[in-house]
Amino acid sequence: MAQKNTATLTRKAWLLIILLSLMGQVAWAVENNFFNLFMQDVFGASLSDVALMVSASAVTATATTLLAGVWSDRVGRRKVFVVAGTLLWGVSIWIFAALQGISQVLARDAAAAAALGITLTVAADCVMTFFGSLANDSAFNAWMTDITDDTNRGKVEGVNSAMPLLSMLAVFGGAMFLMIVADDGSVTYNYPLFFSIIGGIVLATGLLAAVLMDDSHPEPRRGEGYLSEVFYGFRPSVVRAQPMLYLVLLAYCVFAIAMQVFMPYYVLYLRLPYILGENYVFVMAPCIIIASVFTILYGRTFDRRGFVRSVVVPIVLFLVGCALLTVLTSAPGVFAGSMLMLSGYLGSVACFGAQIRNHTPQGHVGLYQGIRIFVAVLVPMLIGPWIGSTISASSSSVVGFGVVGDGFTPSSLVFAGGGAVALLTFVVLYFIRRESKRARS
Repeated sequence: MAQKNTATLTRKAWLLIILLSLMGQVAWAVENNFFNLFMQDVFGASLSDVALMVSASAVTATATTLLAGVWSDRVGRRKVFVVAGTLLWGVSIWIFAALQGISQVLARDAAAAAALGITLTVAADCVMTFFGSLANDSAFNAWMTDITDDTNRGKVEGVNSAMPLLSMLAVFGGAMFLMIVADDGSVTYNYPLFFSIIGGIVLATGLLAAVLMDDSHPEPRRGEGYLSEVFYGFRPSVVRAQPMLYLVLLAYCVFAIAMQVFMPYYVLYLRLPYILGENYVFVMAPCIIIASVFTILYGRTFDRRGFVRSVVVPIVLFLVGCALLTVLTSAPGVFAGSMLMLSGYLGSVACFGAQIRNHTPQGHVGLYQGIRIFVAVLVPMLIGPWIGSTISASSSSVVGFGVVGDGFTPSSLVFAGGGAVALLTFVVLYFIRRESKRARS
């Protein structure tokens, strides 16, 4: 287990945690939600194209976080990675503002322009993910582990875990001012201006971090070669030596797969005209606020009650929410299901994240950010979206479950699929509880 850091978090540290977490998640919200809409609205992408982009991004994020995390461990610095990565992250988002024009100039006709646009979007997403993972997934998360201990990580992780949904609220709320309604009633957005604004915000955040952040100055790691340390966390001997850490990572992996069964298609589903249509923001917004407040407050429960007793409640909320979203398509039903699903999702992630930080070995903090991304992002994104895409494609004949026509419209059955996978988390929790009892005896 990581050694305790008994220093109290300062106001500046809290400001940076909130600022960097929120602004970083704003950028990820754009990637996880708006790039999907962008590809669909501008280039006519299919759900398979979306799944391909998600998977390519996950591979990039994992490789970057592993390599950069070990690098930051070896040099004993976090700030330079946070600042440089965030600045370049903002610049890379600006690329998307020009993609439609580039594809039209380079392609010979509309069909070729659409195909090229999809390819360029996937490639640009990988570039953006590289810089984002360098700054956020690797260095910023390592810095948060460095400056916290097991007396305050639940509270910090509650705040950190709430930011993904708060960022979605900020992004989609702001995008409403850039909404374009065509004569036929269809809705799209001024994507070039939207991406330009988001890129500028992330760039400004990097500049503020350069001024405000104090490096955590972890002890530089010496000894093994660079590549040897990259693969350190995957060694069987290391896994056997830290059973609790790897059991929690496994549980997190299973739960994250469940999320990825439907999350890449969640907004696309809500936008369906017979679900919420373009008014989906007005239902999502209060759900996000409620779920975020729940998570911020629930993080304190982790600090008081520990992991095993804390994580069960949000997982149950998640399962109930998935069940409601599967069978209810009315606005009140979708609201109730989304509120419970999102609250359970964020609360569970906060518990998993805090427990992983508590058991991260000192000296390998940067490295284990890559391990965390491997189990919580790469594996889930390589498996989950394809399960969801397959469910939707094979459910085109199901009436009343949100599937029409060609089978590429998201089906509400993806929520049932996610819930079914999430049930497997309880199997891993059984072994975690048993290992916890063994460690105490």
